[in-house]
Amino acid sequence: MKQGEIIRVAGPLVVASGCLGAKMYDMVQIGAMGLIGEIIELRGEDAFIQVYEDTTGIGPGEPVYLTGEPLSVELGPGLISAIFDGIQRPLDVIREQQGDFVTRGVDLPSLDRQKAWAFTPLVSEGQEVMEGDFLGEVEETPLIKHRIMVPSGIYGKVKGIKQGEFPVEHVVARVETEKETVEIPMFQTWPIRRNRRVSERLMPNEPLVTGQRVLDTLFPLAKGGTACVPGPFGSGKTVVQHQLARWSDAQIIVFVACGERGNEVADLLLSFPELEDPNTGRPLMERTIIIANTSNMPVAAREASIYTGMTIAEYFRDMGYSVALMADSSSRWAEALREISGRMEEMPGEEGYPAYLASRIAAFYERAGKVKCLGSDERIGALSVIGAVSPPGGDLSDPVVQSTLKVVKVFWALDDRLANARHFPAINWLNSYSLYVENIKDFWKTEVAEDFVALRQEAMRLLEEEAELQEIARLVGVESLSLKDRLILESARSIREDFLHQNAFHPQDTYTSLRKQYLMLRAIIHFHGAALKALEQGVEMESILGLEVREKMSKIKFLSEEDTAALDVYIEIDGAFRELLKSEQ
Repeated sequence: MKQGEIIRVAGPLVVASGCLGAKMYDMVQIGAMGLIGEIIELRGEDAFIQVYEDTTGIGPGEPVYLTGEPLSVELGPGLISAIFDGIQRPLDVIREQQGDFVTRGVDLPSLDRQKAWAFTPLVSEGQEVMEGDFLGEVEETPLIKHRIMVPSGIYGKVKGIKQGEFPVEHVVARVETEKETVEIPMFQTWPIRRNRRVSERLMPNEPLVTGQRVLDTLFPLAKGGTACVPGPFGSGKTVVQHQLARWSDAQIIVFVACGERGNEVADLLLSFPELEDPNTGRPLMERTIIIANTSNMPVAAREASIYTGMTIAEYFRDMGYSVALMADSSSRWAEALREISGRMEEMPGEEGYPAYLASRIAAFYERAGKVKCLGSDERIGALSVIGAVSPPGGDLSDPVVQSTLKVVKVFWALDDRLANARHFPAINWLNSYSLYVENIKDFWKTEVAEDFVALRQEAMRLLEEEAELQEIARLVGVESLSLKDRLILESARSIREDFLHQNAFHPQDTYTSLRKQYLMLRAIIHFHGAALKALEQGVEMESILGLEVREKMSKIKFLSEEDTAALDVYIEIDGAFRELLKSEQ
């Protein structure tokens, strides 16, 4: 192993001389303890290394060992249900072996080398295979079948394949290529900064159903899409991501806690193992991977944690799964970039962030997408990325927020005023937007209802008009508004309180299917239309607002899916207005 020598230490940045032949983003081991670092700049024979562990006590003259390999993650059976730190060290294993604290220089394999997995072949001897083909599968958890794929760059004929229980290092297949016979174990490694190859990128045209009405109906995220959730402290960024992790119809969840406070990460680690997957009743952890990197861990490790999570998510996407990556939060990741950039004495950009902040953020989000996976079989995988952003004081002009908004297609603007009013999810319907609406219109029309798009547009119109009318009402009073305008205020209030507001602790209200969302919204819009006609025929506003059917509409969200489908609330609305017209005549 080649060796350099430390000439300067500045916090998480170490400069070493004698590193001729080293490459950018190569992994290095620093000092006698073998601290993990990564080369981020080369100047002649000098290498600038960001260190992912505490450098206290490290000084000039100590050795730097060049591995010649990029910082990579291990991909294979054992990932699901695991809890890793930012450089994929298994935190649960470290706790069992060394206690509650991660000691410096700890070197443990990411995947358990002792555990045996039952491998079932999916190809036979003599069969031609190519990069991305499934050689076999392992039932990693009752919810996930882990497919063992032909590694990158390998094409040839299967020379031998095994069946049985083996550890991940065991060779389960041999593939004869034009040059040599390649032995393939059950795991592979992949550099975290390199995108995994795909056959073709596709247009996202199917919604990621989250069960959260404000998201699914007003601001939908497509499978393979990107979303940004900015907001001030306490507005519910983490809560939104937890809800999505539990209820979204992604098959695999990768949760990256990047620089978050220790108590939030502890809550995540304690709550997720106890949560049930609503579709199967099994523990949610059986389809979840957690990358835990708290704010008191070395700052540079935050940068690696984002890429570690993304590479693992891409790996499962390549199996044909729909994967959702939650990054909480990219602001902390940007702080790590700012810290390292400052230590390297680079020219700062806006608010001290490096000038290349926007390109780094764009490079991260572009790894999301709906793709045609590599392999001889036709399979589609999707990787959706939801990134929380924590700008100081909720300032949306923050460089991290603005750089993120340039590349993502969905903006869920959290509002602390809504959170303080106990309106959850606290997503502001006037500031938020989704650019996937056009992509998934056909899905809504064929899978939900033909008029779902029209109902959504009408709801958005009412909410926007309400905002304008509220400004006028503050000046001249509600009583000065026309009856039509007062009806708009009432209908918009019904949309806000009966439709957009959700109670995460109510068993029926915490999740709403697309069909139920349609039925709820249709009832509100239908009532508004009927009330408008009644006003034109001279019916009193107080009589309309006093109809009992309004209370029934407000309680639809607490009904089960079956009860909602069986409820003929539209017929009741029409009947109520017929009776009202008779009594008024």
